[in-house]
Amino acid sequence: MRVGICDFPSAYAFPPYGYGGIERWLWAVAVGAQRTGVEAVLIGPAWRDDLPGGFRRLPIRLEHTTVESDRWHQLDALNLDLLVVGHEYPSLSAWRASWQGLGCAVATFQHDPNFQHAADAFDGRRSRLYCYSPEMMLRYEAHRPQQALSVQFGFGEETPPPAVAGGDLVWIGRIDSDKAPHLAALAAAKLGQRLRIIGPTLDPGYVARHRAILSAPHVELVGELAGADKIEALRSARTMIYTCARDYVEAGAAVFGETLRCGTPVAALVWRAGTCAEIALCEQTGVVAEAHPLDDDEAAAARLAEAIIDAHRLRPGQVQEAGLTRFDPAQHFQALASIPC
Repeated sequence: MRVGICDFPSAYAFPPYGYGGIERWLWAVAVGAQRTGVEAVLIGPAWRDDLPGGFRRLPIRLEHTTVESDRWHQLDALNLDLLVVGHEYPSLSAWRASWQGLGCAVATFQHDPNFQHAADAFDGRRSRLYCYSPEMMLRYEAHRPQQALSVQFGFGEETPPPAVAGGDLVWIGRIDSDKAPHLAALAAAKLGQRLRIIGPTLDPGYVARHRAILSAPHVELVGELAGADKIEALRSARTMIYTCARDYVEAGAAVFGETLRCGTPVAALVWRAGTCAEIALCEQTGVVAEAHPLDDDEAAAARLAEAIIDAHRLRPGQVQEAGLTRFDPAQHFQALASIPC
């Protein structure tokens, strides 16, 4: 079997150095294919120059390639069985025109809860869409989705070291109103524990509105981390706190797999049933606190604080064993490629 991995059409390097979503998933798929013994071809121009060997590279994009052009013949000569791509590609007419001429299957994972697909983008067989949670399955029901956990990590984050007993709390993600890290800071304050917030600030206005709690003495804004630094920050934490806004729909949820693979338990705040947190976590790996949508921030943080206390009782070694099994890139690739595990 031969699989093509199409990198994301943006200024991000592939895989990204720090923040990124779809690109991190694509890198995990490429690693999973390689670990499965499948030949992976990286298709697209935004590669890093420090990637390990073993990957063929073809510096073109399907959406810029007309059928019967020299570049298309280069693609066709690969004899691909599968293309793995970002979720927007199967709904782009120029990309689809090139793909359909190749005769291979395509698979993608829905990492945006609001993207509108073309009505005929997926048939559930040759073109397949995968979703993380029950609520995402319902949102994309018309496209015949299949449910699967999303495995995501950056370069240098593929194989975390053995788990250790951690210290402070950690929160990781983009810092904005959708992700609502101020709720984690409120919960940490109720427990008298330190919190490290890791990630890029994408909404300075949000930070300004919650400056009192986000600049409190028990909170450290670490900034964006990647590679070994990110893994060590997650691994050395006692518990990772997951939060989001009341009306936010989490689509890809990289943080669960990243954290559990490091052996750090998760305390997650959700606002309804059927979310990624409930699918990602189990009794061995984390605790989910469901707040009522009418709860104010203080009430929600109190529920989250109780979940943090419960999560502290989980054993890092057991968390990591479960995390590495459930968020295994080879197993994830086999599911996308419809290879029996």
